[in-house]
Amino acid sequence: MNTTRPEPTTPQPPTTPRADATGTGRIVLLTTSHRVAPGLLSWPAWQVLRTADRVLCSDGAHPQLPYLREAGTAVDEAAPTAQELVDACAGGRTVVVVATGEGEPALTDGLARLAGSGRVAMPELELLPASYDLPGARLLDLVQVMDRIRAECVWSSQKTHEGLAKYAIEEAYELVEAIEQGDRDELREELGDVLLQVVFHARIAEEDPEAPFSIDDVAGGIVAKLIHRHPHVFGDETASTPEEVKEHWLRTKAIEKRRESVTDGVPLGQPGLALAAKLASRVHNAGLDVPLPAGEGIGYELLALAARAEAEGVDPEAALRVAARAYRDAIRETEGEERR
Repeated sequence: MNTTRPEPTTPQPPTTPRADATGTGRIVLLTTSHRVAPGLLSWPAWQVLRTADRVLCSDGAHPQLPYLREAGTAVDEAAPTAQELVDACAGGRTVVVVATGEGEPALTDGLARLAGSGRVAMPELELLPASYDLPGARLLDLVQVMDRIRAECVWSSQKTHEGLAKYAIEEAYELVEAIEQGDRDELREELGDVLLQVVFHARIAEEDPEAPFSIDDVAGGIVAKLIHRHPHVFGDETASTPEEVKEHWLRTKAIEKRRESVTDGVPLGQPGLALAAKLASRVHNAGLDVPLPAGEGIGYELLALAARAEAEGVDPEAALRVAARAYRDAIRETEGEERR
């Protein structure tokens, strides 16, 4: 069940089961997140479990059961109908239902029908999240799904880093296109596709016989890098402008990499305009005065344009894509006129 964090409440002192004047009792549907370690339940959850007259769970393999029983909570493995559950609350009793991952839809639907009939005195109904997902919790699901796919899918189990490399490039371009088009649904989907590439490569890396690493190693590495390169956030440095932040980043990066040239680390396999702009950016950030190489031909002209774009804060690749799309639209318009 995908439970979300409940609204903050003021802590209350421990209570005993609440009985009402009519004796209809109380039903508490206790939900938990499988992304949180079993047994780590909220204080209100433990309180209601300790004071309940009866605790039920339809799933005998529910991960919470061993921990509840270890804590002294008796749990009956039962799947009562809505009417049976209402009857169990007679006399003002409190019954807690430890929900399965699906959230007990049959039971809640049955209770709703009974309440809607108007013929049954209904107990008090309460939904109590005993644990909830923290931001990023669904990433655990992705790791588990990828692990199973790697083990059981004939196609995925045969893939290597080299075989997947082209997909990483394709997905990155599709992400850029979604950003430029401003399509929010497409952006969300493409971000997921890019994330899949990271998780897939990390899963493959676990199997390396000489230098294995996992998705946790990948995440741990980037966390350490981000903290180290943001001393104005996690340390004693100060930065009040984006330019100062960039100075911190470049300075700490230079210390980490210990590069001999500002061109070290620039991938030469990237698109030509992007490569030229990146080199011009490195020169600019290093404060170097390097004239553009003299030469004739379109290549040198494009190099000059890319350097000019970088100096003006323009991404030459993005600018060319905008112009290319305008050209594509003009082509289609001409084609349409010829067909008429």
